[in-house]
Amino acid sequence: MDVTSMYPVLLTTDVATSAGFYREHFGFEVTFESDWYVSLKSGSWELAILEASHSTIPEGYRGVTARGILINFEVPDVDAVHDRLVAAGLEPVLPLRSEDFGQRHAIFAGPDGALLDIITPIPPSGAFAEQFSESALAETEGATHE
Repeated sequence: MDVTSMYPVLLTTDVATSAGFYREHFGFEVTFESDWYVSLKSGSWELAILEASHSTIPEGYRGVTARGILINFEVPDVDAVHDRLVAAGLEPVLPLRSEDFGQRHAIFAGPDGALLDIITPIPPSGAFAEQFSESALAETEGATHE
């Protein structure tokens, strides 16, 4: 299979609110917009929002929203993004913290039910370091958030 693009499509009951959320808080720009579907892009990353009851969804799956999905956003400085989102009125559902497995992160909930994990990689501790490939472990070197 030759994949030319891959991106999540979040099902929601309020397309405009969900699309606005990702535009306002995560810097996505609209590439296509209708009342039932919005395609968003930020750099080379894409995200789409789709009305959960739309006829393009197979009948047995309509009405199901994005709940149960976790989208990771790796950023250079999770503390700064966390502070900006909190200042904008968002409340984390998992407070900002450093994990032994090599992440400093906080999780926020989107209006569509998706969970958004904002992450900065940090050096893993103990046995977790042994579970990373050498190249992945090297990427966390020099990280200073604790």
